[in-house]
Amino acid sequence: MLQISIALFIFIVTFYLIISEKVPGAWATMAGGLSMALVGILNEEKALEAVAERLEIIFLLVGMMIIVHYISETGIFQWFAIKAAQLVRGEPFLLIVLLAIVTATFSAFLDNVTTILLMAPVSILLAVQLKLDPFPFVITEIMAANIGGVATIIGDPTQLIIGSESGLTFNEFILNTGPMAIFAMVILIINVYYIYGRDLKVSKELKANIMELDSSRTLKDTRLLKEAGTIFLLVILGFILNNFVDKGLAIIALSGAILLVIIAQKSPSEALKHVEWDTLFFFIGLFILVKGLSVTPLINYISTKLIAITKGHFDFAVLGISWISAFFTSIIGNVANAATTSKIIQIMIPTFRDAGHNIDAFWWALSFGSCLGGNITLLGSATNVVAISTAKRAGVNISFVKFFKFGSLIAIQTLIFSNLYLYFRYL
Repeated sequence: MLQISIALFIFIVTFYLIISEKVPGAWATMAGGLSMALVGILNEEKALEAVAERLEIIFLLVGMMIIVHYISETGIFQWFAIKAAQLVRGEPFLLIVLLAIVTATFSAFLDNVTTILLMAPVSILLAVQLKLDPFPFVITEIMAANIGGVATIIGDPTQLIIGSESGLTFNEFILNTGPMAIFAMVILIINVYYIYGRDLKVSKELKANIMELDSSRTLKDTRLLKEAGTIFLLVILGFILNNFVDKGLAIIALSGAILLVIIAQKSPSEALKHVEWDTLFFFIGLFILVKGLSVTPLINYISTKLIAITKGHFDFAVLGISWISAFFTSIIGNVANAATTSKIIQIMIPTFRDAGHNIDAFWWALSFGSCLGGNITLLGSATNVVAISTAKRAGVNISFVKFFKFGSLIAIQTLIFSNLYLYFRYL
């Protein structure tokens, strides 16, 4: 009991530090993880084992960070945004829809934090050009980024954790979570139309200003765009064919990154400078922290209680995981929730597998709960925090309450639909 109390205390303090932003997230999780070892809950071997078990996630992130950075340097994201505005001839609601679709699509195949970093400033600029409140643009893109992250295993760090824990492949994610991402986007767009879209009016003169923007000026390096774009497409193709070539996502991503660096004639120090080391150390600390919890009887206790509460009913257990995940995601963030809840699922699985159920449904429920639940509060995902910070620098202030009012509405609707999707497809 003392061991559980100490582990829980460390866990709670760690996430208080993250939520309150008193300490950078990377240092908070590292301090929490190392504290688990320092107080004797883990020994050094177990702590390092926690990281070694997840090296695929770390190396996959490194590879994709390098590739995405060089793609972003070309200005292609801004080019797409301006082209989208001109395609709809400055019509505000259609512009929001197109920007949301572009954001969701990029988020599915790139890092959604990087996507929102690049898309949010452009959408704010377009809103200002049209003399509109940027809030509907920004909040829709945030929701779209989190929803787009549901579609693939690389769309969100949460998905990487679930893929690593479950052993599910890139293709399995697309086929099972991809359709739900499309449904969720439809729900988002319908809400945006009825809440904001009908009131967005723009004069012909302002629309003409948008049409006069020169998108070609945003493209900074067409040679790098061709190189990075080609390699990115090859990497995605490698992910899709991994079932047949069996090389591993991390090896494919790293190979693509190294090839791009060599072709683009970038030095190792220059390329590694753009790796988000704070994100990597956040994950390393988190893996050790969750490992500390998992070696105590706490995870087993929670799992046993969930099985008892659902009375062995598979459908209740699966749907319960989605809502529990969404709730905890809104408090501690989707990455931490996925890392912790995945351990609970691992213990629950044998009970239901022996009864002949499709236990993959647990992982899809965790995916939906974590990614869609990430829209509930500002704390739900790193994407939210980054977008709000970016918007603030551009003079757009989005409060916790303002975010919650719209985000929770979208999250609840998409979660309800995801439950129907889970029920009719897997239960």
